[in-house]
Formats: sequence, C-alpha cells, structure tokens
Amino acid sequence: MKPLKRKYGDRAEWKRVVERRYAQSYLETESYKGQVTLLEISKVTEPLYVTYDDKNICIADDGYLWLQQFPSDKHHSVTTMFNARGKVVQWYIDICYMNGIGENNIPWMDDLYLDIIILPSGEVVQKDADELEEALRNGIIDKQLYDMAWEESARINALVKNGEFHLLRLSEEHKDFLLNRLQK
Repeated sequence: MKPLKRKYGDRAEWKRVVERRYAQSYLETESYKGQVTLLEISKVTEPLYVTYDDKNICIADDGYLWLQQFPSDKHHSVTTMFNARGKVVQWYIDICYMNGIGENNIPWMDDLYLDIIILPSGEVVQKDADELEEALRNGIIDKQLYDMAWEESARINALVKNGEFHLLRLSEEHKDFLLNRLQK
C-alpha cells in the first residue's frame, strides 16, 4: 500500500490564501474530544467556487473562516466553511483513515477519498466514490480500508439523516472559541 494523502489543519500549502490567521486547540468536553483548527482567510488571490448540480457556491473568499474538527479516534474530519458574514456555507466531511498530530503540532488527517457535503438547506451531496474505487484498483488502499471508508460513510449519513451528527451543531461553538483565541 502507498501512503494516503495527508491533509493538515493549517492548510499552509494553500497558495490561494495570501493573508491568513490561524488558531488551534485540543478540546475535551462532554460532547467533543479532539483537535479543532480555524483558518481566518483575510485575503485570497481569487474566490473559490464549487458547483453541486445547478448550485454555484463560493467556499473561500476574503473574510471567510474554515473551521476543521479532527475528532480523536474517529474516521472522519469536518470542515465548516463560514462566509464573511459568519453564515455557514457548507459542512464538508472527509472520510479518513485516521486523525493525528504532526511534528509541528499541526493536526492532520489521512484522506480516504469519500466526502459528504451538507448544505445549510439540509441537502446532502456524496462525492468521490470514483476516487475510492480507483485507489482500491491501483493498490493505494486495500479492501479493509475500502470497506472501512464505506462503513464510516454509511454511519455518518445515517446520523445526518436522523439529525444526530453533533459536529454540525458544535461548529458555531468551536468557531467562536477559536476566534476568541485569535483576538487575544
């Protein structure tokens, strides 16, 4: 097996963002245990748009915030994108092999390709099943990781459908907590 694509919470490699502020913390509360990061996007070279069906949505622009939750011992990570007015634009759930901490104390996750996007309207978009299939075919992942990705995706979809995926509700609280740290 080849190494999985590792994504870091500070998104330091993201060239589109030319001015930024960043905060992170480890939280252990009754409702959440893990790392949280906040990228305050002050200035971008150009806005970033994504299209789902017929919807064109801006997910990164001047004044946007990206909160990422890396829950301990889970196979997912959630990025909540807030626009410049503080409104949620989308929740982006990455299915991952694991979450961890890098040598510079920056949280990371090893991506397992499948993604679940939830829009504020409640619409759910499934993405990148083709990338998961290709990774299995090309030996990047084995059957065990492939099955784990599908099981985690099904579990999260069921929780979302039943209104029980609590990280969505915690995103505002975690954003406010980290924004407060940036102000100090």
